[in-house]
Amino acid sequence: MRLLGLLVIAVLAATVGGAGQSLAAPETTTPETSTTPGPGADPGSGIPLLDGILDQLAGGSGSADGTDGTGAPGSGGPTSQMIVVTAPRASDTTATLTAFDRGADGSWKPVIGPTKAFLGSLGMGEPKDNVHRTPQGTFPLDQAFGRAENPGTKMPYLKVDQQDWWDSNMKSPTYNTHVRSPQSPGGDSENLYNSGPVYDYAVNMAHNPQRTPGRASAMFLHVTNGEPTMGCVAIERELMKQILVWLDPAKNPKITIGVNQSAPAGEAPGATPQTAPGTTPPGTTPPATSGVPGADVLTGLLSQLVGVVPSLFGLGGQAG
Repeated sequence: MRLLGLLVIAVLAATVGGAGQSLAAPETTTPETSTTPGPGADPGSGIPLLDGILDQLAGGSGSADGTDGTGAPGSGGPTSQMIVVTAPRASDTTATLTAFDRGADGSWKPVIGPTKAFLGSLGMGEPKDNVHRTPQGTFPLDQAFGRAENPGTKMPYLKVDQQDWWDSNMKSPTYNTHVRSPQSPGGDSENLYNSGPVYDYAVNMAHNPQRTPGRASAMFLHVTNGEPTMGCVAIERELMKQILVWLDPAKNPKITIGVNQSAPAGEAPGATPQTAPGTTPPGTTPPATSGVPGADVLTGLLSQLVGVVPSLFGLGGQAG
């Protein structure tokens, strides 16, 4: 009955990626999975609107407005690997993750996913220390690590043990960096080995490259334990391993995290609005973005992304 954001992404992935899979809604418990297409797969989407939206998303680095969070331009060159994480509302604790690769012809295709991902227990928005909220925006992926052996990633990979920490002490000079030490750097620093199987495979989301105290640290894409996170994005173990094998620093990989459609104000948790993807019903307001700079721009782009298929086939937002 409803052509909503997540359903549209499912159709989009099946249409342009040739995977033939449907999307698992965030509320489901078993993640949908897909792997990198083999030889002979569609070299690109061939859909200019989709390619244009992903090009715009790939152009941002460091925050929702394409900066590093301080107003300075984000680092990095052209991006040809994008991981898109979307949820209907900023308060949602589950989302949908899809990895896209840009071919030599400049067009994008989905290569991993769509799959269920867990967000922070407070959803997504402005990142803060001691607040379990996933940062909203577009960020480089720069450092991989894990308790397990390197699965074959091209990313810099650190196999961790009990002396490896991620410094989350806001008073420390090495705040928001990896630290090698027999003792904790203090504060809320995490031991990357003792944290358990969730860190069997992980990659850092460089959301706070200036290491500004208070803007949160230790935000990773990692293995899920089936529960909301402390602010990270978490997915099923084998897909996380596939992501690491796929990532290539030469392609300047990034992750975009954001809201993919507007929702009525005061909507009950778990309810699904009967509106066209990317639109807001009369008399209602979009979901709060927790003060994230440029979040409205990011939401707009993701709304266009989930609305691509209905617009191409003349379906608009009508129920089908």
